[in-house]
Amino acid sequence: MRKTMRYVLPMLAAMSAGALALSACSVTSGRESGEEYAENSAITAKVKTALANDGGLAMFSRVSVETLDEVVQLSGFVPTYDDKVRAGQIAQDIEGVRGVRNDLVVQP
Repeated sequence: MRKTMRYVLPMLAAMSAGALALSACSVTSGRESGEEYAENSAITAKVKTALANDGGLAMFSRVSVETLDEVVQLSGFVPTYDDKVRAGQIAQDIEGVRGVRNDLVVQP
């Protein structure tokens, strides 16, 4: 039992340290720091809220929003070209947005 514990305890400590290191890297393993991730997430939430409020539920439910480096990417489907332009303008008007990549597809 004593021999087993001598090997098990260091192994558990090493596994715990490895898990902690991996979890700390999960946010920053991409191209964003923790602060940038938080800022981009806040922008995404603001854009989604604005689309739901200003664009209506139909626009909100068919449009995906992602933000990286304060640039918003819109993807999905809208019924008219005017809706596509409107969604891009709604996103652009959000404070903190540096640019909008409007990849929406018009699908009547």
